[in-house]
This record gives sequence, structure tokens and C-alpha cells, in this order.
Amino acid sequence: MFSRKMVYGFFFIFVFLSFVAFYTNMPESKNKRIYQEIMKYFPYKIKKEFGGLDIEDKRTGKDLDVENAKVFLVFDDLMKKWGKTHLKLSEDKSKLVVLNDKGEKIGEIVLKNDKEKEFVEKFFFSVNSSN
Repeated sequence: MFSRKMVYGFFFIFVFLSFVAFYTNMPESKNKRIYQEIMKYFPYKIKKEFGGLDIEDKRTGKDLDVENAKVFLVFDDLMKKWGKTHLKLSEDKSKLVVLNDKGEKIGEIVLKNDKEKEFVEKFFFSVNSSN
């Protein structure tokens, strides 16, 4: 009833669809140093749970109950939205100023090289980033 060609065909379709699902759910690449500095101020964190991973609001301690496959995508989206209102580049683009909810300066991150500046502009301030 099933020929070898059909079995191979199903196998390759399965592998292809698995690869597509994996690739579409990957988070964007980040500059490690800048990302770690921003995480000190970012009001969300990824935490391990019995069923996998979830996002927790550090201010309230509440879980966002995000689907496991989408945790990193949602986390990136939250960070971009937060960054649009809580981060500002200095005039010479050498510093990233961190603001609180009232718009007051609470921190500053020095951008040491062009790669860090490029990451900040692309991830937080580009037109193509999530709204």
C-alpha cells in the first residue's frame, strides 16, 4: 500500500515543516553585552516552569502564560515595545539612556563600538521593528 517513495516523501515533508517552524520561532540575534545591561532595567524575565518556559512581570510577579513555542518571540516584542518608550540614544549616539515610566533617567549604557550602536538602532529604533 505504501511505497518507499511515499515514506521518503512524508519524511522529507516532516523535516521541512519542522525546519520552517523552528526557523520562524527563533528570536532575533542580539548584542550580548548591551542585552545584559538592558535586562537590569527591563521589567520582564523568562522563568522556568514545570511545563517549560514563561514570561514573568518583575513588578507584579504575574506570569503572562505564553505558549512555549512563542516565549522568545513574545519576549523580544515586549522588549522592543518597552524600548521605544524607555530608551533614548544620546545626541552623538554614544550612550543609551534608560528612562522609568515617568520619563526620568534611571540609567545609562555606554555604547563602546559601532556594532553595539548598530544593534540598538536596528533592534529598538528601526522602522521595521514591531510596534
